[in-house]
Amino acid sequence: MTTVEGLRGLRVPPELSARAPAEQRDGVRLLVGRAAAGEVSHHAFRELPGLLRAGDVLVVNTSRTLPAAVGGHLAGEPVTVHFSTRQDDRGHPRPEVGGRWAVELRTPDERGTTLPRAGGPAGAVVELPGGERLVLEEPLSPRGDRLWVARPSMADPAAYLHRHGRPIRYGYTERDQPLAAYQTVFSVPTPDGLGSAEMPSAGRPFTAGMVTALVSRGVQLAPIVLHAGVSSAETHEPPYPERFAVPPSTAWQVNAARSGGGRVIAVGTTAVRALESAADGRGTVRAARGWTDLVLTPERGVRAVDGLLTGLHEPAASHLLMLEAVAGAPLLERVYAEAVRGGYLWHEFGDVNLLLP
Repeated sequence: MTTVEGLRGLRVPPELSARAPAEQRDGVRLLVGRAAAGEVSHHAFRELPGLLRAGDVLVVNTSRTLPAAVGGHLAGEPVTVHFSTRQDDRGHPRPEVGGRWAVELRTPDERGTTLPRAGGPAGAVVELPGGERLVLEEPLSPRGDRLWVARPSMADPAAYLHRHGRPIRYGYTERDQPLAAYQTVFSVPTPDGLGSAEMPSAGRPFTAGMVTALVSRGVQLAPIVLHAGVSSAETHEPPYPERFAVPPSTAWQVNAARSGGGRVIAVGTTAVRALESAADGRGTVRAARGWTDLVLTPERGVRAVDGLLTGLHEPAASHLLMLEAVAGAPLLERVYAEAVRGGYLWHEFGDVNLLLP
């Protein structure tokens, strides 16, 4: 899998990593790229309502962020387990016990963050707090062994994470943040307690006041759910299968907007993946739920999405293929070059960009 050719040589200086949340959620910057005109413009995020128009639909992910990182020991050595995605466990004689999860093992460092480590081996047992255990079974995919399918001993791993876990944190951040810092204004709990291993971060800058301002201008908000797994940015892997749901009301809103001349703008790559997984070849969206293994590329294109509000991704990340499918390579290259020149901040606490048709 390749990424956008024009971004291969783009270097993002380390100082452009957002090391902590903005003091105010909506106090980030917004870089807008318009494909039709080939224009790039600079804004405060608080200007977003004025950049949209009545009849537009923002599709938002309501998945809650889990405290998905837990410390443990493997063969006497400290490890950090990132619980990524609960797997279907059909046919297991006792499916109520733990289930199976895709997990990533990492090595804790002296800064309180983690470093990559090799996965496995099969049969290895990770000792966890509270006397629980995690047995590694097999790599999640033949494409690599970073993520493993593992069986936890606890009956309710999601509840266990809320007792013993903490948010996943990477080395570019300067300190731990409370779980509330990783929730969006759109997030809602689910009956099964499942959620995202990492925050659907494009929704983070929104506030209740921003939502009110958008609705007062005639902009609609339509929910989807996609429980995002751990980030693949470090290894440039394509996304793995994830659970999603597009409710009937959202399908109706999206189809009505498209037939009436409104624009469908996804808030985050997770919203794009969910919506496109529920769309047919003509872009008509139907209610759907389950697992999606859809990988969006320029060759496949997008059918139900007109625009995208998203954070800034690493130049070699596979997510950029999705962004190219939405905006086209020339605009995307201009946006990213301008983001570096303008000192925009990357990652989950960073600035955002809006790609419009």
